[in-house]
Amino acid sequence: MTGKIEILAPGPFATVQDLGRPGYAAVGVGRSGAADRGSLKLANRLVGNPETHAALEVTLGGLRLRVSEHTVVAVTGAQLPIRAGGRAAAAGAPIVLRPGEELELGVASLGLRSYVAVRGGLDVPPVLGARATDTLGKLGPPVLAAGMTLPIGSVIERDPCVDLAPLRRLAEEPVLRLEPGPRLDWFTPSALSTLLTAAYTVTSDLDRVGVRLDGPALTRARVGELAPEAAVPGALQVPPSGVPILFLADHPVTGGYPVAAVVDEDDLDLAAQLRPGQRVRFTSPTPATSG
Repeated sequence: MTGKIEILAPGPFATVQDLGRPGYAAVGVGRSGAADRGSLKLANRLVGNPETHAALEVTLGGLRLRVSEHTVVAVTGAQLPIRAGGRAAAAGAPIVLRPGEELELGVASLGLRSYVAVRGGLDVPPVLGARATDTLGKLGPPVLAAGMTLPIGSVIERDPCVDLAPLRRLAEEPVLRLEPGPRLDWFTPSALSTLLTAAYTVTSDLDRVGVRLDGPALTRARVGELAPEAAVPGALQVPPSGVPILFLADHPVTGGYPVAAVVDEDDLDLAAQLRPGQRVRFTSPTPATSG
């Protein structure tokens, strides 16, 4: 008998995500997938899944689900309280649930997105090779709602082999590394130093597409319109206000505003955990040392 999970409450916003569908940008389809890819991979490893399996991405907590069969789950990402079968449980560890038991996530105290992996993965129908919900492209499974059921798959990689994994500590004021360009020349020479010295505040205008920031504006050196060109996750696109927008997992594949800089791929997981009201800073990557 195939097990399933029933969504009793999705919290403010929850979706099914895997590692996305790369390779389709030329036809207008973004990669999508988990905003915090490292947390998704860790959750899958904790329950013995391949890292590519689909899991739940939960925004700010508040998720409640019930399992139909004996299974193992794991929760990673944002810091929040967890209850499993009515008992307190730990993040970053395999959690055993018996048939009919519930998993409940409290409200996140630090970070924004949590990941819930289920042993065997979530066996929803793939679209273009992925089980990721693309909120901009409207591809993949629908956004989760109370009463929905999701089938649990049967493909595993190994038995869970750790009791507790060390979790990345989320910073109150994260610092994201960035590379200048590709359109830094559209701004005055002070633009890069502004990015690297100022603190920006995360506004409430954020989702899986991107994060609108509040802070010092970057002054344009060139006027006029920029023809749409390719965009990547981590791009700091600058609209007419001069204040950057940070692209995340469901970003458009092209953009018409100049991109002043791009956040390092390795720091996108940190960017995915930014929450409204939080301050964020940017820095240049540490130069490589010779030896």
